[in-house]
Amino acid sequence: MRITPMFLALVFAGAGLASGWAPAQSQALQAPPAAQPEHRRADTVLQQAAQFEHQVTGVTVSERGRIFVNFPRWTEDSPVSVAEVMKDGSLRPYPDAQWNAWRNVRRDELDPSDHWVCVQSVVADGRGSVWVVDPAAPAVDGIVFGGPKLVRIDLATDRVAQVIRFGQDVAIPGSYLNDVRFSKDGRYAYLTDSGQRGALVVVDLASGKARRVLDGHPSTQPEPGVVVRTEGRPPRYPDGRPVLFAADSIALSSDGAWLYWKALTGITLYRISTAALTGGGLAGQDVSSQVQPYGRLEPTDGFWIARRRDTGSDILFITAIEDNAIKARDLAQGPAGGLRTVLQDPRLRWPDTFSQGPDGSLYVTTSRIQDSAFFNRDAPLALPTQLWRLRRLHD
Repeated sequence: MRITPMFLALVFAGAGLASGWAPAQSQALQAPPAAQPEHRRADTVLQQAAQFEHQVTGVTVSERGRIFVNFPRWTEDSPVSVAEVMKDGSLRPYPDAQWNAWRNVRRDELDPSDHWVCVQSVVADGRGSVWVVDPAAPAVDGIVFGGPKLVRIDLATDRVAQVIRFGQDVAIPGSYLNDVRFSKDGRYAYLTDSGQRGALVVVDLASGKARRVLDGHPSTQPEPGVVVRTEGRPPRYPDGRPVLFAADSIALSSDGAWLYWKALTGITLYRISTAALTGGGLAGQDVSSQVQPYGRLEPTDGFWIARRRDTGSDILFITAIEDNAIKARDLAQGPAGGLRTVLQDPRLRWPDTFSQGPDGSLYVTTSRIQDSAFFNRDAPLALPTQLWRLRRLHD
């Protein structure tokens, strides 16, 4: 494992956070700590937080430290879609067994509107709720009618409090709703669609009104000529097709003013003002003129934005899927800002999704997508995966 000065200076510095989570899923980081003893083991930084028998994608940590994960039904009919990771490492179906009762082989028996069909992400909003994104497209092979939804679960009662169902005007044929972020005032949600025709989706949470924006726009599509490579070669489906995923990575600036995103199969970072999305975008207007290219990255899956307390600038963390690494970029440097490697480790096999706990620890899932049965005929349908914790160095 390789740990760089960027990691020491930016990630888990000083005594951690001074306050709880910001609504925009960002954290404040303190000034760099004193140099650590040379004898400190690298494993005190990257620790396995949980081991799973199935392929995990999303993770989120609530403001009180509860950890939730999800398991999409990609290559298997997983027995649990959304779960809370208990302190002993066991999984508790969340919010209950009934929501997790869907099985692809029983789809004619169950209502997809009130069961998890194929969950892609879970996100705590810092306001007492966990939200679940269900694109309802098992095996990424067509939507189960009536299944696409955004669901809010009240953490105080562990009960579903709101279900926003997406019609075919939002979850269009071939779509795959991927990840979500919430406005600083808690009124709006922003999602990426990484399916056959990429887009962003803006949701008014009070009314449930949702609108696709930048549908088919170049900023939300796989970039021509970009090839994702792991171990130096591109993962390919059995029929020879390469990985082509549209708008996927998403993050909100710490002040809530800017939404950042990019296609997984892409290297260009884009941003747009959230005012444009909740104004003209939600009203159905064309907001493509307000899209700003914001420099180059590399093929990525997860994004996380943290705010440096010493400078006030936003740091964008990315999962670098080609390098088994986590990298970072100071957004205050503008479009010309460069990437630095925070942490590189062979155990970070397709690092997927970030979350940050109230103690400042950063969590990341490894979904091992390149090892899955999508790309390897001999791979098991149930793929063991992990959740990792990057501890603060003073712990």
